[in-house]
Amino acid sequence: MTSEKQHELEALALRVREHIVRLSTDGGCFTGASLSCADLLVYLYADFLNVHPGNLTDPERDYLFLSKGHDVPALYGTFAELGFMPKERLNNHLKSNDSIYWHPNRSVPGVEFHSGSLGHLPSVALGVALDARMRGQNQKVIVITGDGELNEGTVWEALLVASAHKVNNLTIVVDRNHFQANIATEDLIPLEPLAPKFEAFGAVVKRIDGHDFVALEEAFSGLPFSPDKPSVIICDTVRGRGLPSIERRADRWFCNFSSDEVTSLLEELHSQEATKLTSETLTVR
Repeated sequence: MTSEKQHELEALALRVREHIVRLSTDGGCFTGASLSCADLLVYLYADFLNVHPGNLTDPERDYLFLSKGHDVPALYGTFAELGFMPKERLNNHLKSNDSIYWHPNRSVPGVEFHSGSLGHLPSVALGVALDARMRGQNQKVIVITGDGELNEGTVWEALLVASAHKVNNLTIVVDRNHFQANIATEDLIPLEPLAPKFEAFGAVVKRIDGHDFVALEEAFSGLPFSPDKPSVIICDTVRGRGLPSIERRADRWFCNFSSDEVTSLLEELHSQEATKLTSETLTVR
């Protein structure tokens, strides 16, 4: 990845995080989890997947299913920035005259399937991947799960079927931010060692930094990892990424900030970005 492309993606991710913060008021949203997933969604839609506002009904487009539906502020923020919907539509969040609310709704262009009840979309994505293969098509099918979502047995059942039928065009991506709701995953039902679990169910696994666009490109450009197995990419992320005041906090899963708090958080977000850019400049020198 060129440095120019990397900077473009980072700038886009910053704008998506701004949307997430702005959606965290007047009823709130799942702020922390959405911030952990922003870089991943930005990379997939802006650089990797063949899906854009002009081909949403093309049966040969790529597919992304957001199984951890409470990350929808990151998804809608990405859609708004990439032209899937007008940015002004985000102002309808939680309004009765629109479908912009806490989980994905198919009335929003680009949303492939409703989600919210965790554990179901790996099976839906598997069905789409099988259908594509039966039709002789070669599109990519990605499903993003949360790490706490892995407590749902349907995730593993889908993976068993994918492995049995050698569905190599299915990729499960785990947003591994180490929290589920208001508790750390390892304090509730420990998931680690996670990669060997996926391997035992017949997948080929890679684990990367989910906030590093270079690492994301290196991993996704290698898909499928095997000609006869599904792929899994575990993305280690940080809940609340970009806002140190709420990063890695169990109580910052769902947030409903006041307008003054939103203003303060936006300032914090930009302050962190300025600090990062200054650090990078000094490193280059």
